[in-house]
Amino acid sequence: MTVRKASIILADDHPFILLALKQLVAAEEGLELVGEAVTGIDALSLVRSVTPDIAVVDVGMPGMNGIVLARKIREERPTVKVLILTAYEDEGRVKQALSAGACGFILKRSATTMLIPAVRAVLAGGTFVDPLLTSRGARGEMPLAIELSAREREVLKMTALGHATKEIAQSMAIGSKSVETYRSRALEKLGIKSRAEIVQFALSEGWLT
Repeated sequence: MTVRKASIILADDHPFILLALKQLVAAEEGLELVGEAVTGIDALSLVRSVTPDIAVVDVGMPGMNGIVLARKIREERPTVKVLILTAYEDEGRVKQALSAGACGFILKRSATTMLIPAVRAVLAGGTFVDPLLTSRGARGEMPLAIELSAREREVLKMTALGHATKEIAQSMAIGSKSVETYRSRALEKLGIKSRAEIVQFALSEGWLT
């Protein structure tokens, strides 16, 4: 039986980077390149046309940047996973990307080694942030989890990894309402409210690397 390959599009306005990304995808079994673009507008049109499994997009493309593109993809094609590629190494862009709906964030200088692991992690339903960012403190100052119970920590971790409430409930053999209760308690203790902040906390705890 033939296993369906995961479809992927690439968007970057630098031809050499785009070529390198294409070569990485071509060499990886199980991935199929179904389109490429050099502007954000063209990338959005491509996503609308082919609805790939994942879109790898540069944060600094002309016409429409990667953050805006990620937000539009989330609104129009919520099944498409977005992986942000950038040369900028700052906390602000990581937060913006995750808040916009991106599932991953990798640096261009480490793309040759991190692209495929990032794609695999995101396709599996997880969240991926370049280890170079986490190691240099891009996660920012987040509160410690010493006040969280074991179940609160587990629910928060699985939430950060992109699992839905029902999936968490099944994994932990508890009810969906219990998952929501544990999550609410954890967020109240930590003083955080958004998914982006949950991911930032998970990074600070080393859950995503």
